[in-house]
Amino acid sequence: MISASMSGASPAPLGLSGRLARVIATGLGSGYSPIAPGTAGSLVGLLFFWPMAGLPLVWLAVAIVALFFVGVATATAVAAQVGLHDPGIVVVDEVVGMWVTLVLVPFTPLTAALGFLLFRLMDIVKPFPARDLEHLPGGWGIVADDVMAGIYANLALRLGLFVLGHA
Repeated sequence: MISASMSGASPAPLGLSGRLARVIATGLGSGYSPIAPGTAGSLVGLLFFWPMAGLPLVWLAVAIVALFFVGVATATAVAAQVGLHDPGIVVVDEVVGMWVTLVLVPFTPLTAALGFLLFRLMDIVKPFPARDLEHLPGGWGIVADDVMAGIYANLALRLGLFVLGHA
């Protein structure tokens, strides 16, 4: 698919819903970072998880599930807007992945730092079946692989805390 910017045509102006989708999908603009937008989006995810860390599990689960579905919808919309399968500016998937990484883990500076590093590693390496999930259509593929990376990072974080005697 050729995007409007690649074909030389001016892109259609975005309406309110298109602009809102862009703000959410880009992690409040962090996806526009010229260096490592996925890392910038993961940092936004960490910063947004921080004030929620003390909430009861049911509210964390609701927030993660809600952001997952909002992420799928906005990632799908922005991918269509820019004409790319998985545009680099879309980082809502990193936000969701960070939340999955940190849920059910005591939130401390150590777990935040280790969780961040483990999530970035798993998001880059994409162990099975994360890489296969990228092939799902639209935003499903954009978001699902990062959720899987978050699950792996969460498990690795728990194991690391157990080995270090912090669990």
